[in-house]
Amino acid sequence: MLIIFNKPFDVLSQFTDTKSPTKRATLSDYINQPGVYPAGRLDRDSEGLMLLTDDGRLQAKISNPKNKMEKTYLAQVEGEPGDNDLAPLRTGLTLKDGRTRPAKARLIDPPDLWDRVPPIRVRKAIPDRWIELTISEGRNRQVRRMTAAIGFPTLRLVRVRIGPWTLDNLRPGEWREAPLHHW
Repeated sequence: MLIIFNKPFDVLSQFTDTKSPTKRATLSDYINQPGVYPAGRLDRDSEGLMLLTDDGRLQAKISNPKNKMEKTYLAQVEGEPGDNDLAPLRTGLTLKDGRTRPAKARLIDPPDLWDRVPPIRVRKAIPDRWIELTISEGRNRQVRRMTAAIGFPTLRLVRVRIGPWTLDNLRPGEWREAPLHHW
């Protein structure tokens, strides 16, 4: 079984919360399907596509960085980067944990997304812009660190694709079963 889930903002990408004295939202608030586990993670302050499966081999193929499965994100960044500002993302840049693989990066018009709850902090004096970024690795908070490294901090981050799987029209908190792709 493979589940495509649109993880809302401020939801942990796990089924239980053992670290907080206050109850934080988890996958179990949305998915009541025994035996499935996340194939990879998505930060609590990020939104969008998560895959869950009951197939251990598929889970490993999706989440193992050696497989270089592409993941596409839409990042709303602070400031107005130009196309030249994205060049370091395309060639790879050095972060504290080493050099990133080259990413696909392009400026895009604001996407047609759901409203985030709560909304991002808007500052009238500081413009923002959207970037579509496709990476083939998954370091901790990688996209946020990459956009910050080129001088444009991420305000909102939405994952829209992992390998062949996409969100399509799922609303935040919704999920559906997907056909298993054979590798």
